[in-house]
Amino acid sequence: MMEFLYFPEDKTEYIPAFLTLAICILLAYIVFRLVRKYSRKQEEKMKAFEQQVLKQLDEKDHDESRR
Repeated sequence: MMEFLYFPEDKTEYIPAFLTLAICILLAYIVFRLVRKYSRKQEEKMKAFEQQVLKQLDEKDHDESRR
């Protein structure tokens, strides 16, 4: 029966695993930064839209109060 965990005698067999892990972590970090940047842009757009809507509502309320 094989052992559950395999620890190679030759430690150079770990190199491909570490490279793969490093690449995956780097890609995850890049995707995280891209999503965060996109989210920040969306937040700015929503704030501008909110200000526009509030301005229109204030103008509408102001016009109705004149009547």
